[in-house]
Amino acid sequence: MFLSIDYLKHGNPKQQLAHSALTRLNILNELKDFSPVLCGTIPIGIDIEGSDLDIITEVNDLTSFKILLENIYQEQEHFRISHSIVRGIGTITANFTYEGFEIEIFGQSIPSIKQNAYLHLIIEHFILTQNPNLKTKIIKLKTEGYKTEPAFCKILGLIGDPYEELIKYGIRVGAIDIELKNE
Repeated sequence: MFLSIDYLKHGNPKQQLAHSALTRLNILNELKDFSPVLCGTIPIGIDIEGSDLDIITEVNDLTSFKILLENIYQEQEHFRISHSIVRGIGTITANFTYEGFEIEIFGQSIPSIKQNAYLHLIIEHFILTQNPNLKTKIIKLKTEGYKTEPAFCKILGLIGDPYEELIKYGIRVGAIDIELKNE
């Protein structure tokens, strides 16, 4: 469902605006060689004021990807780009603003559909589909300052690193089917 943004066309008003902005920016086409996937809160309708559009990508050459992003997006408002290590993996992150949306492009050498952001999206969508009444509780916690994964873990009573615990939970309840690797 989330590998294309077509579902946004028929979503809530913010999702429809996101679809229009991403389509005009042509970002998914520009990044098609990197398996881009829109993740985060807007796709599942639990966004709050200031929520961004997170696009994850699979990138094997971080330096070339950084140059590509600079060439395509450096003229966008508030453009910035950084190289970091996220959970032990080299990462390129670019941020900019387009049509009122903060956009974040996140690149790692992991297939997009195996990255934590995608797994969290699938698990959170599953949880909200099974328990639609949790949506307002999650949004309330987010407006109180909680990040998305910690908000879900608080409501579900999960203790520990919320990013890892949410994936473990997703495996237990059958939302995703992967093997946990020992780190």
